[in-house]
Amino acid sequence: MLFPGLILLRMARLGILLGLLMAACFTFCLGRKDSELALTHPEESSTKETARKGSTAEEELEPEVLEVFHPTHEWQALHPGQAVPAGSHVRLNLQTGAREVKLQDEDKFRSNLKGLKKGKRLDINTNTYTSQDLKSALAKFKEGAEKENSKEDKERQAKVKRLFRPIEELKKDFEELNVVIETDMQIMVRLINKFNSSSSSLEEKVAALFDLEYYVHQMDNAQDLLSFGGLQVVINGLNSTEPLVKEYAAFVLGAAFSSNPKVQVEAVEGGALQKLLVILATEQPLTAKKKVLFALCSLLRHFPYAQQQFLKLGGLQVLRSLVQEKGTEVLAVRVVTLLYDLVTEKMFAEEEAELTRETSPEKLQQYRQVHLLPGLREQGWCEITAHLLALPEHDAREKVLQTLGALLATCRDHYRQDPQLSRTLVSLQAEYQALAALELREGEDEGYFRELLGAINSLLTELR
Repeated sequence: MLFPGLILLRMARLGILLGLLMAACFTFCLGRKDSELALTHPEESSTKETARKGSTAEEELEPEVLEVFHPTHEWQALHPGQAVPAGSHVRLNLQTGAREVKLQDEDKFRSNLKGLKKGKRLDINTNTYTSQDLKSALAKFKEGAEKENSKEDKERQAKVKRLFRPIEELKKDFEELNVVIETDMQIMVRLINKFNSSSSSLEEKVAALFDLEYYVHQMDNAQDLLSFGGLQVVINGLNSTEPLVKEYAAFVLGAAFSSNPKVQVEAVEGGALQKLLVILATEQPLTAKKKVLFALCSLLRHFPYAQQQFLKLGGLQVLRSLVQEKGTEVLAVRVVTLLYDLVTEKMFAEEEAELTRETSPEKLQQYRQVHLLPGLREQGWCEITAHLLALPEHDAREKVLQTLGALLATCRDHYRQDPQLSRTLVSLQAEYQALAALELREGEDEGYFRELLGAINSLLTELR
């Protein structure tokens, strides 16, 4: 009996375990099913929410649904359901809690640029020419060209013809003018012929010489005058009995001699130097002597051979007599200037030879044969020059002071023994001290009178 009861008890326990196992399996299956339901449900919900939001955004982009807000440069409240244009400035008002919108400073430019990127036309000035306008203008231009033969155009052409001559007529006139055009050479030949003609009046001869002087200023023209014999004709004019002819002949020669060695040589060989000295040594009008002295200065400057002949012919005596005449102060200043130029010219030639280390250049040898300084001392030019310092003009005094300085080495003893020169220098020193002080007060540190005062002081220092 015990054995069957034990078997039933074990079977009961086995059934309980089997029931617990089935219950656990049932619970496990039920939990797995719930978790699958929990994972799939949110995904479907998210998909539906995204679809709903997408449809809402699409509805917001539709211009028919939302009201477009037009901002200005002032802050304005933005109401719900209003669309804000791109590029607008949006802020949240913390006091009211409302959103506010306004335009940015360069909103118009950015809006136009954005429109350009989208293929829209910029908002530019519409007062421009379109292609149609250009076509119309071209059409009118063609119409105007076709109307050249109109009445107004014919009148205009007639007016132009009255004011301007055709080029063909001008060419013919130029061809005719070329027949009568003269070269400088031809003009000088004609003037010399008129001057040398016995049938020409005094006025015509003087006019011919006056015109000739204009041309011989040019070196080439002066040499051309020499080439066809015109220079000798003018030189012979110095022998004329008419003072005006002498005056203007010397005027032409002075212009031709100036810095023209070839003409200078031919003039000396043609007797011009003797003739000029004769006029200066004889009684002639002052105007004639002025022109003759001008020609003499042009002939002697930079021409040592002519200077030699000048000394041989007694030129210093002629100039001394000229300076000592009454009423010839103007000529005296010119003579002193000439002497200063001749003295310094020789000095510069010697200095140049020393710098270039040329012991016997031809020009220096010619200058060494010009014994000008001894001649000036012998002819009494030391005293004559010193007395000219009494001239009243400042310009004349300046030139005399320059010459006194150039002759200082030769005339030092004469200057020291001349009491009048010392008195004159002291008087001029006081005068120019006052004038130099006046210049200094006026702000001229290196004035004209200050330079003259310096020359006077230098002479006084050398003569003490």
